[in-house]
Amino acid sequence: MKIDENTAVAQPQDTRESVTFGGDRNKDFSQEPLCLSGRGVTRVFHTGKTTTVAVDHVDFDFHKGELISIVGESGSGKTTLSKMLLGLLEPSEGEIFFKGEPRDISTSAKKKEYWRGIQAIFQDPFSSYNVFHKIDSVLLDCINMSGGRNLSKDQKTAMMTEACSFVNLKFAELTNKYPFELSGGQMQRLMIARIFLLKPEILLADEPTSMIDACSRATILDMLLNLRNETDMTIIFITHDIGLAYYISDSVYIMEHGKFVESGKADQVILYPQAAYTKRLISDVPKIHEPWDLSTV
Repeated sequence: MKIDENTAVAQPQDTRESVTFGGDRNKDFSQEPLCLSGRGVTRVFHTGKTTTVAVDHVDFDFHKGELISIVGESGSGKTTLSKMLLGLLEPSEGEIFFKGEPRDISTSAKKKEYWRGIQAIFQDPFSSYNVFHKIDSVLLDCINMSGGRNLSKDQKTAMMTEACSFVNLKFAELTNKYPFELSGGQMQRLMIARIFLLKPEILLADEPTSMIDACSRATILDMLLNLRNETDMTIIFITHDIGLAYYISDSVYIMEHGKFVESGKADQVILYPQAAYTKRLISDVPKIHEPWDLSTV
């Protein structure tokens, strides 16, 4: 199998040794412990007399160390689902399970405990930080949350230096600065440095590279994949980019109008799509040397 040079989506071929994927295509993750799962998860919004079903009775199973992509257009419900996974929204119906047990975030203490196991990187780095907190404070909060509150100042500085080094930043150049003094790419890398310190079991990445340039995008994706390989972390990508989903993922869920219309191993879903919506997403990937088909836009 090889990647067609004119498109981001792979085309079936006889060999595949020349392709380096982010996901582990040969591993059966169904044999790994469940990290996060859901049954009949639904979210309904009521605005006056209008009722909107944003997420409609979806089922999912995410396993330890697995890299999953949830793919859909704007308005498909994927961001609402991600907020429910994080515990920022409660499902209207259905249930979410954390490590095989019904998730309980009924109190502030239980919610904080849950957030030790699941963290997020958001689409907009400029709105992800408290503008009144310096970078030192951002990183120290992570150390304290992960149980390092009683460490010495030198130990904490060493941990912050290591975390920044992991994302190609120099802590000595960041100390006493505010996040808004950094570029968008640096701010996203600082978000990954936070994850490096927290080492959650699950990372939810909601379009983490959509607002940065192509060079920084590749660097950040590589850092996330390295973090997954080092810590066996489960990563859930929320994206509209089906080519990116194919490249990085072990499993893919295709979402349309709040429902999963197709899911499975990345090869099966992308190379041999069954749902009409999946086929349209693939056909909409622009090909440089062919006329663009805008009839579906």
